[in-house]
Amino acid sequence: IADITTHCITRVELSVTATSLLDRDVASKSDPFCVLFHEVDGNWVELGRTETAVNNLNPVFGVKFQVDYHFEEIQKLRFAMFDEDKCATQLYEHDFLGEFICTLGVIVSNKKLHRPLILANGKPAGKGSITITAQELSDNRIITLTLSGRKLDKKDFFGKSDPYLEFHKQGEDGKWMLVHRTEVIKNTLDPVWKPFTVPLISLCNGDVDRNIKVLCYDYDNDGGHDFIGEFQTTVSKMSEAQNSVEVEFDCINPKKQKKKKNYKNSGIIIVKFGIDFTASNGNPREPSSLHYINPLGSNEYLAAILAVGQIIQDYDTDKMFPALGFGAQLPPDWKVSHEFAINFNPTNPFCSGVEGIAQAYSACLPHIRFYGPTNFAPIISHVARFAAQALQQEKAAQYFTLLIITDGVISDMDETRHAIVQASKLPMSIIIIGVGNADFAAMEFLDGDASVLRSNTGEEAVRDIVQFVPFRDFRNAPKETLAKSVLAELPQQVTQYFKQRNLPPINPAPE
Repeated sequence: IADITTHCITRVELSVTATSLLDRDVASKSDPFCVLFHEVDGNWVELGRTETAVNNLNPVFGVKFQVDYHFEEIQKLRFAMFDEDKCATQLYEHDFLGEFICTLGVIVSNKKLHRPLILANGKPAGKGSITITAQELSDNRIITLTLSGRKLDKKDFFGKSDPYLEFHKQGEDGKWMLVHRTEVIKNTLDPVWKPFTVPLISLCNGDVDRNIKVLCYDYDNDGGHDFIGEFQTTVSKMSEAQNSVEVEFDCINPKKQKKKKNYKNSGIIIVKFGIDFTASNGNPREPSSLHYINPLGSNEYLAAILAVGQIIQDYDTDKMFPALGFGAQLPPDWKVSHEFAINFNPTNPFCSGVEGIAQAYSACLPHIRFYGPTNFAPIISHVARFAAQALQQEKAAQYFTLLIITDGVISDMDETRHAIVQASKLPMSIIIIGVGNADFAAMEFLDGDASVLRSNTGEEAVRDIVQFVPFRDFRNAPKETLAKSVLAELPQQVTQYFKQRNLPPINPAPE
């Protein structure tokens, strides 16, 4: 099994919402804002902060955080909530509402993460919780919109209105998600908002026909913003506004529309300058930055495949090995896969000998895009299904060894722990070969030599089935030394399995 997430960086946009925040204000509700920190050499360094949500314990922040996701690094993030004090000049002077700390890999792996907020003393911040949504900016197109309004409804008793717009995109589940919130234009029914630019993938997931909902509100200082009206559109429809041609949309208030027979609209929203598809904010996954491993030359993966493969292939009778990859986008639709046949033949993923695996690996590289995150659980569960089927046989005739070659920091630790604990009941072992110079602390943990591996629910592995070997320690060592390390635990694991099931062990030597 080869991990194809090598040396890849992608830009990720993080959206933050919160619910049931602590109320620190006496006369009103808290005015929360969120600050994002990342860990640098053991210290927390601020990356950015959202706007302040006035008088709101359930904020949906319009400001997004953009960060570079390095697939093979542990990137610790800290999301801290504060209640704004207008007199404060230092961050610590604002009232602290709770925080959440995790790695960027966990957020990207989950896509949408909902977690409780924790206070400095480690206790829950009341019922406060945070939801972080990750959007990978894999499309390098951006969109620039200039909008204005005309004859919007008057909402303020002593003035006109203080209008602002919100753009929401429709998700696969049909729910609407805030993409962008404009600034507030004070005391006018004919606002002109500043031009704004957003990634096209952020606005509509790169789909120019995906529904976008635009809502217009009258801003109130107490947080009770009045709804003026809304309309739905798509990037395709708005693109008609190119070349300075205006496109107008009726701003509709459905409640008024139902009550008034002669109701036309609550004003008009005008798209003036349209969409700029030519500008680029850079795409780290262009061919020039994908860091393809040269299929004509050797590398750590090929070296590990050949060195380790030649050691363990003697324990297989027919020398036909199913070889799978994970962490890559595959043609033609470029969907990410965590268990694909590297010979691109899912019905027959078998390669003839270790040389066949090396050839298939080199041949597939030019046809895929390195991606991520590094998820082990799908591949472990994949092999475990075959091991489980072997249990149905009357006589124990098969034992499965999964060889994972990876340079990645694991992104789905909880799921992987669970998968290994379940696999420990099956005729199966896992050998993990770490290539490169990454921090392999997580692999050492999975090895289970220091303590019994437990799943995230507390269930213990019935036996140790994982052996981790850092290839860098044996890169130039004699084959016998590498073999001794790779096979250090496998015979004992096989024997232990058959003893636990009161079965006579199979002969591990080649026929």
